[in-house]
Amino acid sequence: MKLEKYRFVDDLTSDVMFEAYGKDLREVFENAAEAMFNIICRLDEVKHSNVVKVEVHGRDERELMINWLQELIGLVDTLSMFFSKFEIKEIDSRHLKAEIYGEDMVPEKGETVVKAVTYYKYLFEKTRKGYRTRVSVDI
Repeated sequence: MKLEKYRFVDDLTSDVMFEAYGKDLREVFENAAEAMFNIICRLDEVKHSNVVKVEVHGRDERELMINWLQELIGLVDTLSMFFSKFEIKEIDSRHLKAEIYGEDMVPEKGETVVKAVTYYKYLFEKTRKGYRTRVSVDI
């Protein structure tokens, strides 16, 4: 049986909350990015035309997740790109290197503008099955 990647939680008005899951750090970080970009754009329509290398640091896994997602939001703005594929190349509790794939932003593939990651009901935990994170983003 395949593990659930992520799900959306419906209890917010000006934010969107999701939970992402993974059997290891790599998978939970990739799935969280995919969940967030499912809010930002039509994920299945965004081509993997361009690759961008990303490096993020944090004091621990909790902060690393927030910094990772916030970095991705920043890249949407600074590069005017949508992303649809996320590959964590290296990861430990305080650092990750990734390659993210996407294409130039076009309005017809856009969905909702995500402004920031918030700490509202934020959760990052190790479970018996791997990892789980709950993230709220300001829209």
